[in-house]
Amino acid sequence: MTTVPTAPGADLQLAFSVQQFLFHEADLLDDRDYDQWLTLLHPDVRYVVPLARNVPRTATTEFTVEQHDLCWMDEGLDTITQRIRQIQTNIHWAEEPPSRVSHLVTNTRITDVAEGEQGRQVVARSRILVYQNRGEDEVNLFVGKRSDTLEEGPDGWRLLRRVVHLDQNVLLAKALTVFL
Repeated sequence: MTTVPTAPGADLQLAFSVQQFLFHEADLLDDRDYDQWLTLLHPDVRYVVPLARNVPRTATTEFTVEQHDLCWMDEGLDTITQRIRQIQTNIHWAEEPPSRVSHLVTNTRITDVAEGEQGRQVVARSRILVYQNRGEDEVNLFVGKRSDTLEEGPDGWRLLRRVVHLDQNVLLAKALTVFL
């Protein structure tokens, strides 16, 4: 019998709850229900997509340092909200007509459970595939690994931190208008 390492206290109910949160979040983004999606974000959210670099095998990391370095995204709630408000104007050139998007979230596992200031905090790692289609023939795929820190409060889980490591170092998309 093979055992899968999990964080202490990570039980099936907790894992299911976190997974359902991530699936619900993906549905909201796919449905373009951005106002509802914003309610899932913690006021102190940090959303980071560092750049991947081509480095020698001996390098300690292939991604840019997350603080004070170049990133595809490094945003808090204010800038995320501004992005959404811009898309909702219906004059955002990169999202008019709007994209059809499907978020696939898989291989979700909890790697850490701790008591936070407001409640439990969990770190969940997962794999993502985000499919984006615009117009008739513009297709973009974003594939990568995600680490999410969620905080549990009286109204459920909220996303406190997201780090997305894309498996490409050059984005082939004309613009990055989707949330990963």
